[in-house]
Amino acid sequence: MVMGFALRSQLCWRAFLSRSDSTKQYYRSQMPAVGQIFSESSLMAVDLEMTGLDPNSDQILSIGLIPIEKGQLQLSRAEQKLIQINGSVGQSATIHGIVDHQLQAGVSIDSAIEWFLERTRGKLLVAHHSPLDLGFLQVAIKQVTGESIKLLAIDTLALERKRLLRKQDVLKEGTLRLGACRARYGLPVYAAHNALVDALACGELLLAQVAALGDLHQVTVAELCHLS
Repeated sequence: MVMGFALRSQLCWRAFLSRSDSTKQYYRSQMPAVGQIFSESSLMAVDLEMTGLDPNSDQILSIGLIPIEKGQLQLSRAEQKLIQINGSVGQSATIHGIVDHQLQAGVSIDSAIEWFLERTRGKLLVAHHSPLDLGFLQVAIKQVTGESIKLLAIDTLALERKRLLRKQDVLKEGTLRLGACRARYGLPVYAAHNALVDALACGELLLAQVAALGDLHQVTVAELCHLS
């Protein structure tokens, strides 16, 4: 209850400080979400593919979204957007497999951000290593809308780090990669570096993590945010 109240107060204050009505409404739409128990929550697993790791100089190539409603992945509502960029994907294609000609059929970053904000309104985000994805999204949102926005997310990497550090003092390199985290819960191996596949992998990991915590009807969204 206390954590939920703190998060709602934070969102309320951000809405108060926002200059645009759309940003105010986005913050306010998330206020009910942070007070929900996980089994009744409305979340959105998200993953991005980018040309690099610096949100101030690199670009978003694709965004994958999969809703998680009341503890269930909504695969029929999964969506992905390829995004046109300035210049070439360059050597980053060796990581994500997206090549220049594929992006010709993509949407503009303006359209992608408008779509992202529409789809995630009222939902809390779920991401693996959320500071990276959220950093890119926040930079792009400011470029498109002219206003900064602070996105909230449950971070499956951070959840797993805290769980493992209760058992051991030092974590080996690679222990917190998405595939390694999934393997500890007996989840299947998926091809990495595809925004939609990685969003699915992240969503499935969260469900496994919450199940390991105990009763799905007791764990709250605010608690998961606090743990991550």
